[in-house]
Amino acid sequence: MFCPLLLDAEKYNPDTLNLSDDAAVRGYWFQCFRDLVKKFTIQARKSENESDDACMRSQRFQEDFLEKMNSLGESTENGEPITIRTLLDLNEMCLRRHGFSDPWRDQKILENKTALRMLRLRFEEVDKLRDNERWIELVRGLLAGNMFDWGAQAVCEILEGNSSFGLNEALSYIQPRPWLIDGLDEWLARLQKPAHKCAAIFVDNSGFDIILGILPFARELLRRKTKVILCANSEPALADITYNELKEVMSSCCDECSILREAYATERLLILPNGQSGPCLNLKSLPPELCQAMTYHETDLLVVEGMGRALHTNLYAKFTCDTLKLAVVKNKWWANRLGGDTFSVICKFESAI
Repeated sequence: MFCPLLLDAEKYNPDTLNLSDDAAVRGYWFQCFRDLVKKFTIQARKSENESDDACMRSQRFQEDFLEKMNSLGESTENGEPITIRTLLDLNEMCLRRHGFSDPWRDQKILENKTALRMLRLRFEEVDKLRDNERWIELVRGLLAGNMFDWGAQAVCEILEGNSSFGLNEALSYIQPRPWLIDGLDEWLARLQKPAHKCAAIFVDNSGFDIILGILPFARELLRRKTKVILCANSEPALADITYNELKEVMSSCCDECSILREAYATERLLILPNGQSGPCLNLKSLPPELCQAMTYHETDLLVVEGMGRALHTNLYAKFTCDTLKLAVVKNKWWANRLGGDTFSVICKFESAI
C-alpha cells in the first residue's frame, strides 16, 4: 500500500537518482557495485563457513550478480530506469537465490550485544543535558549511529581497521555545523510547539545505530507524550535490523530504561514491519498493518534515517506531515554532487504541507 503520509501518492517516485540518464554516472555506480560485491562475496562465504559448498555458492552469487547488473546496463537503451535501489535490491535477491539469507547475522548479534552494554550510560549522558542541548546531542548521536554501515565502502575501511570503533569515535566524524543540509534549527523550533501525536521512524542498521542512536531519540519523543512506531525491515538486508530482530532486542533495551519499558508495555512504543527486503525504502509498498497504524495513531511526524532510505530514496519526497530526514553521506560521489565532502551531514526538516 501507499504510505498514507505521502503528499501525492500518484506522483511519488522513491528514487533520487536515475542511473539511466547519464552514462558516466552509471559507470561510476556500476564500478562501485563491482567493488562492493567482492566484499559481499567474502561476507557470504564467512557467514556459512561450516557449509561444504559455501565457497562455491558465494562465487556463483558474485557471477550471478555481475551478469544481471551488466544486463541491466544494456537495457538502458530500451529506456528502462536503473537506480541505486535497483542494484541494492538485486544484491539481496542474488544472495538469497544462492542460499545466503542473512550474511551479516552474526555481525548484527555481536554489535547488538556491544551496544546494549553502553545503552544505560548513553541515557545518563543525554539526561545531563537540557532542552536544545539535549536534542542537539540526540540528533548528533543518531547521525553517529548511522556511521555503522557495512554497505558503505568508506565506513567498511574504518570498521575493518579499528575493532574498538564505537559511538564516541563515530561522533568525532560528525562534521561541525553548518551541515551540508542543515534543518536542525527548524527542528528545534518545532519542538517548542505542542508535541506530535505520533512519530513513525524508519530505522536502518543494527547495533550502535538502532540502540544508541534511534532509541535515545525515540525515548525523548516518548517523554513528550508522542507515540512512536519503529518501522523495521521485513527481511534481512546488509546489516539492517529486521522487525523480528528489533522485537527480540527490545526486551533487553527495556530492561535498561523505565521510559521504554512502560511505553512498550502500554503500546505507546510499537514495532512494525515496513515491508522492505532491501536497504532502501519504497513507500509505495508498505504493509496494510503499518499504513493502518499510521492512520489510527494520527501520525504527524515521519523520521527517515540512513543513506538508503533518506538519500538513495526519498530525499525529495514530500509528505503531509512534519518530516525529518537524517543521514551521513558516506560516499564521496554523492557528497560532491550535493556540494560537500565524505561524511557530510543531511539533517533535512520539512514542515507539514
